[in-house]
Amino acid sequence: MLSPYETRRSDTLPQRYEDALALRNLIDNWALWRDAGDWERFATVWTPDGWMTATWFQGSAREFIAASRDGFEHGVNILHFLGGHTADVAGDRATTQTKMSISQRAVVEGIEVDVVCTGRFYDFCLRDDEGWRIARRQPIYEKDRLDPVDPSASLRLDRELLDRFPAGYRHLGYVQTRSGFTVADGLPGLTGEAVHRLYAEGAAWLSGSATPGDPRRTAVSA
Repeated sequence: MLSPYETRRSDTLPQRYEDALALRNLIDNWALWRDAGDWERFATVWTPDGWMTATWFQGSAREFIAASRDGFEHGVNILHFLGGHTADVAGDRATTQTKMSISQRAVVEGIEVDVVCTGRFYDFCLRDDEGWRIARRQPIYEKDRLDPVDPSASLRLDRELLDRFPAGYRHLGYVQTRSGFTVADGLPGLTGEAVHRLYAEGAAWLSGSATPGDPRRTAVSA
């Protein structure tokens, strides 16, 4: 039986295209099934020991599915939109990066708002007998903004709370904290130590490391 990082097929151009297409399909399915509340199919995108890190959640994929489902059923409105995508494949392992935006609608300081965060999904992927699946997802948060749904509304923010979070997800962190979530600090942004450590963990994963990095080190709870 092949080890997780041995090549199952020869590295021909058609097979590289096949892998690229399958990986993109995997990432698309994550966003579509999660946002639609299709929890049974959403569970199939993860390896059995998959790990998810987000601003408001750090834990196993199984726990993330349960938390997402509970939020969905109680009206939490967090949606995802995907853009450009790239993948690096080494045998039955891959890392992918996908441009994304996260949008959330909520009531903050008595005002209905939309917060939009732009960044990348950085995924550690593994191919098994079921195909490609996600072993770990770590978003990279590049920038965000906050707008009242009613443009005539006047919104005043708590500057001390806003400044607790990195620039990449400052407003998203604010909205989620006001919504009752515990938001992690120190998650990867466009530059800095956290994102460089993530890249190093991705390179190690492609080289055959036993695990897709240590996701517990990527953030310190706020």
